[in-house]
Amino acid sequence: MKKIIYFLLVSIVILISSCEKDFLDKAPIVGTTEGNFYRTADDALASVNAAYASLQFQLSPAGHFRWFWGDIMSDDAIKGGSGDNDANELLQLETFKGPANTELLESEWGADYEGIYRANVVLEKVPPIEMDTKLKARILGEARFIRAWNFYKLVTMFGGVPLADHVLAPSEYKMARATADQVWDLIESDLTTAANDLWKRSEYATADLGRITKGSAQALLVKTYLWREKWAEAKAMAEAIINSGEYHLVADYADIFPLYGENNEESIFEIQYMNASGGNWGKNNANEGSFTNVFTRARGQFAGYGFNIPTQDFVDEFFKEGFEDPRLKSTVFRVGDEMGDRGTFTIDATGGVPYPYYPKKYFSNKSEDAPFGDPNPNGGSNDRVIRYADVLLMHAEASYHTGDESGARVSLNQVRARAQVPDITATGSALLDGIYRERRLELGLEAHRFFDLVRTHRGPQVLGSLGFVAGVHELFPIPQSQIQATNGALTQNPGY
Repeated sequence: MKKIIYFLLVSIVILISSCEKDFLDKAPIVGTTEGNFYRTADDALASVNAAYASLQFQLSPAGHFRWFWGDIMSDDAIKGGSGDNDANELLQLETFKGPANTELLESEWGADYEGIYRANVVLEKVPPIEMDTKLKARILGEARFIRAWNFYKLVTMFGGVPLADHVLAPSEYKMARATADQVWDLIESDLTTAANDLWKRSEYATADLGRITKGSAQALLVKTYLWREKWAEAKAMAEAIINSGEYHLVADYADIFPLYGENNEESIFEIQYMNASGGNWGKNNANEGSFTNVFTRARGQFAGYGFNIPTQDFVDEFFKEGFEDPRLKSTVFRVGDEMGDRGTFTIDATGGVPYPYYPKKYFSNKSEDAPFGDPNPNGGSNDRVIRYADVLLMHAEASYHTGDESGARVSLNQVRARAQVPDITATGSALLDGIYRERRLELGLEAHRFFDLVRTHRGPQVLGSLGFVAGVHELFPIPQSQIQATNGALTQNPGY
């Protein structure tokens, strides 16, 4: 899948959506029009691959990495970079003083709705195509997942948003906000349908490894149920994944994040990137490479920008049981560590930038740089969005809330056993705290922390000293540009 996504339809869809009538009256230059494109199984695959491409957007045009919101906005990381003026708007956001007119949030909003639009095109154009019914159902399931994933990002960041559940007519461009519950309802509906139609991981050919699977939809549905505190539903869906036998914990935690660990037996939803894509800077609407590698590597001889710097509080968490949790070595670089084939981490080697820690999970070696062109927009590291360990920990949380503490400990301790740390035997609130802590350790710097704190209502307690205000900072501001573009049909979130 990483090597075979085709982007022909990206340009075709953009071309179609921007055409004036007089252009459509002319003979097509390349022989392809909307009228003759959506006719075959290959056309259907091309259309859903164009929707997949939207998952890769990170600079469109400004940065909107998942780790911006999940890590830097939390107590696990700070912005980093070369100083306060390097992405200053991100500094304002992480200190909960961020403006509503930042290009960072505008880009996130725009990228998510671009993904929704592309998924809607698939859901509208593919059903009439005469083709293998099982393949058609899979393609539509993939599109429903992509739409649900983008709405999931929007609702967890902004609350209620415009519910663009179809290809919009021009008269609908100034759509008002739906309620958060209405958005969640659509996500649940899309994922439930997708889970019924998508193929199991084991049913895909090797060349399609990395495509969205039945387990992907089920896992995102578990996350949705947890946000809505539908504990019994979350527990049952997590158990469906566990009992499927499709996923297993990788034996060694250190093997998850190197390039050789991509799409492993633990991977449930993983956004695909490749280092030989020819990607470039700017609006990366056809970019197959990740910018995360260069943005999170140390500066100086390590040829990075030094963002997403782990905090001391985060590092200290790995020592709170009286020993060093082995997962720290796979999560954080410390002074004196070897940074792959790029050299030994010293402050001098980073050009004097005084950070004692750097993130490790998306580190890339010099030998892994793109073989041609600028390596910076061509990082090859896949984004591990949902892992099986995450599902086990969600099952533990849901089990706790349904009164099944024994089941909660079983799933929790499976994750801890892989890390070779002692089982947790706690009960009551101490058990729930142990589950929360395990999510921080196991999933550290994977863009979960801020949203976990908000979802579990711990934001004010944990982030209050950083400026988090209850009733305000659970949500980000709606981009001011969107409010202006709709002549006020969109309203701002409270407190902004």
